[in-house]
Amino acid sequence: MNGLFYEALNSSPGTVEWVCMQDLGKFLFLIGAALVVVGAALWRFPGLFGWLGKLPGDISVQKGNFSFYFPVITCVLLSIVLTLLSWLFRR
Repeated sequence: MNGLFYEALNSSPGTVEWVCMQDLGKFLFLIGAALVVVGAALWRFPGLFGWLGKLPGDISVQKGNFSFYFPVITCVLLSIVLTLLSWLFRR
């Protein structure tokens, strides 16, 4: 991408914004396509990720009318997965 950005800087005015907008458009399209695929999988197989949010270490407290739920380990797991994906796509 650096070469493409460098060429855009040396070309006509307004090209830099166009290159960045094209990249943004591709990124948004890929995110949308991934959401469609994940949504279709969850719709077709609703129990596929039933374990998510019920991992050991997730905090759940219920007393009378009060209930508190905080998925600590699920948040850590999602953070690790998203960090690895962003690291892979950045390369």
